[in-house]
Amino acid sequence: MRLSEFWLAISDEFGEAYGRVLTRDLVLEEVGSRTAEQAIKAGESVRAIWLALCRATDVPPERWYGVGQVQKGAAAPAAPVRPGKRPGGA
Repeated sequence: MRLSEFWLAISDEFGEAYGRVLTRDLVLEEVGSRTAEQAIKAGESVRAIWLALCRATDVPPERWYGVGQVQKGAAAPAAPVRPGKRPGGA
């Protein structure tokens, strides 16, 4: 997980404003009793921070995989249909 993917996952799961509050204020035991921001600055894996944050905030495991990733065994999401276009042509 890249840092940009981490911030996107935070925003998608918690909303931008609340996500920033969580990463700044919530102390995560799993990453050395640091906040997510402190752990990032300390060089901790952003994937480990994301998972610690998910567990600490009771995010359901099916959403731990982050943005744009499909859980192993799950069906890929359908391609979006552009406004004014019908699936299958026409």
